Amino acid sequence: MAGVTISLNEKGLTNKAFDSTEEEGFPEEEQNPPPENNRKERARRPAFWRHVVQPVSRATRFCKAHDKVIRKIFLGLLCAAYLAYFIAACCLNFQRALALVVITALVIFFVAWDFIQKLYGDQLSRLLSPCLKCFLKCWPWLRWVFCLAVLVGLVIWLALDTSKRPEQLISFAGLCVFVLFLFACSKHHGAVAWRAVFWGLGLEFVLGVFIIRTNPGFEAFQWLGNQIQIFLSYTTAGSGFVFGENLIKEAFAFQALPIVVFFSCVMSILYYTGLMQWLILKISWLMQITMGTTSTETLSVAGNIFVGQTEAPLLVLPYLADMTLSEVHAVMTGGFATIAGSVMGAYMSFGIDPASLIAASVMAAPCALGMAKLVYPEVQESKFKSKEGVKLSRGTEQNILEAASNGAAASVGLVANIAANLIAFLAVLKFINAALAWFGEMVNIKELSFQVICSYVLMPVAFLMGADWEDSPLVAELLGIKIFLNEFVAYEQLSRYKKNRLAGLEEWSGGRKQWISMRAETISTFALCGFANLSSIGIMLGGLTSMVPQRKSEFARIVLRALLTGACVSMLNACVAGILYVPRGEVTDCSAFLRAATFNTTSYDIYMCCRQLFANTVLSSNGTLSFTGIWEGLESSTASLAQCCGHYNNTVCVGQP
Repeated sequence: MAGVTISLNEKGLTNKAFDSTEEEGFPEEEQNPPPENNRKERARRPAFWRHVVQPVSRATRFCKAHDKVIRKIFLGLLCAAYLAYFIAACCLNFQRALALVVITALVIFFVAWDFIQKLYGDQLSRLLSPCLKCFLKCWPWLRWVFCLAVLVGLVIWLALDTSKRPEQLISFAGLCVFVLFLFACSKHHGAVAWRAVFWGLGLEFVLGVFIIRTNPGFEAFQWLGNQIQIFLSYTTAGSGFVFGENLIKEAFAFQALPIVVFFSCVMSILYYTGLMQWLILKISWLMQITMGTTSTETLSVAGNIFVGQTEAPLLVLPYLADMTLSEVHAVMTGGFATIAGSVMGAYMSFGIDPASLIAASVMAAPCALGMAKLVYPEVQESKFKSKEGVKLSRGTEQNILEAASNGAAASVGLVANIAANLIAFLAVLKFINAALAWFGEMVNIKELSFQVICSYVLMPVAFLMGADWEDSPLVAELLGIKIFLNEFVAYEQLSRYKKNRLAGLEEWSGGRKQWISMRAETISTFALCGFANLSSIGIMLGGLTSMVPQRKSEFARIVLRALLTGACVSMLNACVAGILYVPRGEVTDCSAFLRAATFNTTSYDIYMCCRQLFANTVLSSNGTLSFTGIWEGLESSTASLAQCCGHYNNTVCVGQP
């Protein structure tokens, strides 16, 4: 794998306690006679202590001398134990062990790939070089054939797919509008590397098709999201002990914020073991060979899938001083267009769909890199185009316990920052709404608020992303809160809409929608998934300036352009979600569903089926009821109508008990 490599520190392999005993004067062998003073001092020491320490010292020397052999034996035993466990799991219940099979297969594939590349990489390169030369020779005309085939395939697919769901065309039109808008904002229109742009959009679209449209991809990400939710639920073991069970159930600060601590601790452990660097390297390698970007900017953007906007640049810290402005812009855009894994766990605790959050963060990475190259194309000569690339280290921790402790300690500042921002922004929002309401009353405009202004200003943007016209004002409110305040507050508001929908509340109450559709929820989840808000400007500038102080003025010059690009990347992500969205899990037979429903509590499915029943009920002038559609001729229709009228109001409910 060219472009990026990982440098592993051999720290924590020796026991310093044994080294210190040798330094204190317990020699390995008395081949050279020590000085007279040392001999006398040694003679005074208890003989039994020397006898106790010498076997330990010899064992330590033996382990050091045969370190590689012992390590291979240990790995062999570990692999044999895992193989036995894997066979047992598959034999007992293969369906239950399917996830284990997939994970094992992926690990074996990548490990085998690295092993083959390390041993036979040069031979394979020489063997395949004639084919590569032939391909490069034919590439000038093959490129146009490939582009034409992709264009024709896209047009045919859109024509067939949107015939069933015409609203997807609006999302496609929105995608085109946002790309054209970013091109209009480009720093150097004539220097745009269209390969990076189209490959970025293409990778985003392919990932979206796999995750949203295909059953294996959808089920895999649903499973992954569920496992992460279960994993994060273990936070309650620690937070419940520290704060008490009642507090973690009632107070947000004790419910969601401990998840950030737990997730940060886990990420630090993954970094110490090298697993996170390995995964980031694989993703960045794929993006680099397809998009033709440099190793530094690609590595930083790939890291943003898992870590935050100030942590990802640390991956390329030794190279930040020499990176071009276009590369720095790509680093900033990646930070603004994605969210950190630690806060993702907090959003999941709100009730936001985990699969959509994970998909949005993964899909945003190639799109962010492509759009960064569209808005700020490369016009300088980069120093990082060579195959040597960059190196990653595991860190300075001596053992896994220190890594876990450092990760938990590092999250304290993040937790305090989140809590302080929420207190400040929610209070400021309340004040702004009160002030706007006061000014509005002066001209007979009632209930004027920041959300109302955003709903009108950003409503066309929400509609272009694919939200229904009725849902667009609420989606626009969420966008305004995310851009001008932060995404934490926006996701909290989105979770309220989702809870109202799942609770089966009526869609409209007092002239205001209480929830948005599932399609609008998915689009909003993708659109809000990013740190592109005004408060993040200071965080980004502060983080990068502390790393490379001499480039402070250059960072300040391009940060606003990166913020705009990052915000548009999230909207492009939402457009792709709108193009690919298909309803899943909806009730297909409402008559049978309502017959079996208990109606003790309401739900979204009950509300939708009752609304369908109301639409198929005809109330004549003499007060008699008749039913149409699937409800016609069913004896249970009247009883189901009575149950629905007990929870919801409708004109056909007149005279119903």
